[in-house]
Amino acid sequence: MMKSFVLTALAGLIGAAQATVQGFDISHYQSSVNFAGAYSSGARFVIIKATEGTTYIDSSFSSHYTGATSAGLIRGGYHFAHPDSSTGAAQADYFLAHGGGWSADGITLPGMIDLESVSGKATCFGLSTSAMVSWIKSFSDRYYAKTGRYPMIYTNYSWWNQCTGNSASFAATNPLVLARWSSTVGTLPGGWSVQTIWQNADTYTYGGDSDVFNGSLDRLKALAKGS
Repeated sequence: MMKSFVLTALAGLIGAAQATVQGFDISHYQSSVNFAGAYSSGARFVIIKATEGTTYIDSSFSSHYTGATSAGLIRGGYHFAHPDSSTGAAQADYFLAHGGGWSADGITLPGMIDLESVSGKATCFGLSTSAMVSWIKSFSDRYYAKTGRYPMIYTNYSWWNQCTGNSASFAATNPLVLARWSSTVGTLPGGWSVQTIWQNADTYTYGGDSDVFNGSLDRLKALAKGS
């Protein structure tokens, strides 16, 4: 059923290629965010950092989540992955326990896992490509088992290609959030035929990074509702 939903959603995105919805993503690095201003300018969603690994909770998550909700934005949490510190399932559990959950209320996005390199660590955290794919699957499967939704995957082409061997294992289930600060989307990684969200810039007027949903507002609401 979930695969059917993802494929239907992707078909809808392709059919409405010209329709987009502005959004943004934030963390504690943005101590002041103008949620009302973002909404007034046309933004309709925000992705908020919740956790890292199994020991860190973003200090601004609660206030950011409340602010986003009050402004009328569709919102969701994201988890910064540390594949070298614990299992994917353990990190999914930690994320779910500290803000990363999902409900079919129409205003909550499925959680997002942030997969990228970390300063001071090996690009792929010392994991082989097969081990990394297994780690991501462990996180994704646990999140799905607990919520009935597969998490969105945030990554960039270079990291995904190097660290997963450009695996296509998640293209049919997990929405892609592509990081590429450019005027064009460029090459998509891992078998995805379309990105669900494109992080197109590392600045946004009202706080954080700029994100663009690839579809109409109705499709964004469907992603949030799981329908």
